[in-house]
Amino acid sequence: MPTLTVTPIAGLPMVRAGDDLPALILTALAAQQLSLAPGDILVVAQKIVSKAEGRQVSLASITPSPEAIQLAKETEKDPRLVELILRESTTVLRKKPGVLIVRQKLGLVGAQAGIDQSNIEHGADENALLLPEDPDRSARNIRDTIAQRTGVRPGVIVSDSMNRPWRLGTIGGAIGSAGIQVLDDRRGLHDIYGREMKVTMINRADSIATAATLVMGETTERTPVALVRGFAQEDHAQTARDIVRPLEEDMFR
Repeated sequence: MPTLTVTPIAGLPMVRAGDDLPALILTALAAQQLSLAPGDILVVAQKIVSKAEGRQVSLASITPSPEAIQLAKETEKDPRLVELILRESTTVLRKKPGVLIVRQKLGLVGAQAGIDQSNIEHGADENALLLPEDPDRSARNIRDTIAQRTGVRPGVIVSDSMNRPWRLGTIGGAIGSAGIQVLDDRRGLHDIYGREMKVTMINRADSIATAATLVMGETTERTPVALVRGFAQEDHAQTARDIVRPLEEDMFR
C-alpha cells in the first residue's frame, strides 16, 4: 500500500497582484530543504492564486444594480458585495438573511460565488477577493512554470473551502487542477464478492485538497501551500471542471 505524506509549506510572504507565485513556492520549498520529485502534488490555496492574478476588488468601485439592492435587503448584506456576487454567478439558488447560495460561473455551487473578505488587506473601504477566472488554467500555469525551472512537472491543485448539503463544516475542494487524475471511475469493475459496481467514482482531487487543508489551515496559519507525496508519477488530462456535476443531474435545484 502506498504511504502518503502531506507537508505544509511555510514562509511564503503576503502575496500581491503580479507576484511570481511559482517562484515564491520554490523559494519556500528550498527554505524547508525540500525539492520536488516525480509524483509530487502541490496544493495551492485559491486565495494566493487570486491575489497574484489581481482578483481583489475594492467595494468602493462597485455600483450596485436595483436587483443587487433588493437582494441585499433580503439577505442583509452589503449591496456592493451582492452586486459582485451576481456578476460572478449564473443563478441564485437560495437566499435568506445572512445566506446567499448561487451557482458561480465555473459551475461551482456555494455561498457568495466563492467571494471572500477574510485574510485580505482592506484600505479606507472594504475589499473582496474573487475566484480566479480559470482555476484550471491557473494550476496549469503554475505546473508548467515550475517544470521549466526545475525539470520536475508536479501535479497542481488549486483548493478552496467548500460546504456540502446536509453536512456541517467546510472541507477542502479542488476548483483547479493540472496533471492529475481527478476522478477514479470504478464503474464496471467488481467488488471483492464479484458484484459489479454501478455508480462508484472516487473524487481524488477533492480528497487530496481536503487532506492538504488539514495542515494548511483556514485562519492565521499562513501556510497556503502543501506538498503531497507518495503517488506514482502521473500526467492526466482531466481537470477540476470534470468534477462539476452536470445540471441535468442536479437534484437540489
